Amino acid sequence: MGKISEENTAKEIIAEYINILGNFCGKRDIKSLTRAELATKYKLAKADVMVLFGGSIMVGGDVLAQAIKNGIAKKYIIVGGIGHTTEKLRQKIHERYPAIMTAGLPEAAIFTEYLRYKYNMQPDFLETESTNCGNNITYLLKLLAKEKIKFNNIIITQDATMQYRMEAVLRKYANSLEIINFAAHHVSVIVKQGELVFAEEVPGMWSMQEYITLLMGEIVRLADTKDGYGPAGKNYIIHVAIPAEVQNAFDELKKFYGTMIRKAEKRYASK
Repeated sequence: MGKISEENTAKEIIAEYINILGNFCGKRDIKSLTRAELATKYKLAKADVMVLFGGSIMVGGDVLAQAIKNGIAKKYIIVGGIGHTTEKLRQKIHERYPAIMTAGLPEAAIFTEYLRYKYNMQPDFLETESTNCGNNITYLLKLLAKEKIKFNNIIITQDATMQYRMEAVLRKYANSLEIINFAAHHVSVIVKQGELVFAEEVPGMWSMQEYITLLMGEIVRLADTKDGYGPAGKNYIIHVAIPAEVQNAFDELKKFYGTMIRKAEKRYASK
């Protein structure tokens, strides 16, 4: 019994470290996507634009549908071509809703079909050519300019693992913009019957291994080092300060999951 107890305690510590990374990466600046929340925190009746990025898991579509229902923004846009998460999104949505044909579709089109099928809703605009966080943003800004959409503020929703980085990219190109983060999901990892599990069910959620891999990869990318995406490295994003607690959690997890840090895929790099 003593050994089992020790193993559970070790896993509970690991779960805590994972949650530290998850909370850091999955930024939410408001508690819920309601006009009351917007008015209270930002003194806005509506946001000028809300964007769902296609790297999100399935539940991102539900978040956007709720936002549309609540009338939280003047314009709604879905951004996403084909990237490293696309095939997983295709599989998860078609598996849950076989009537939605996802084969070959870019992320923005997949989420549009999801919205139409499940909620009888649709976005105002789609961007379907971008392949990574960098051109998710640059192509979005080109679309907004092309459509002559004036905006001083924007709500951005991306997969929780990639939310912080999406904001950091956007700030590189539009730092004066008021950016409101609302990550597509917020989960806690717990230990149940000796295994790491999610405390609540989230539609289309990553496997635990995928979730850890994505989170670990984000800390490497967000770090302003020669290997990171900040000004000291690839210069894809603005400088991000990694809090000591987050860095420590990453360093500790690396002892267990060092081989699971997601590497960038060259085929999805900006041309």
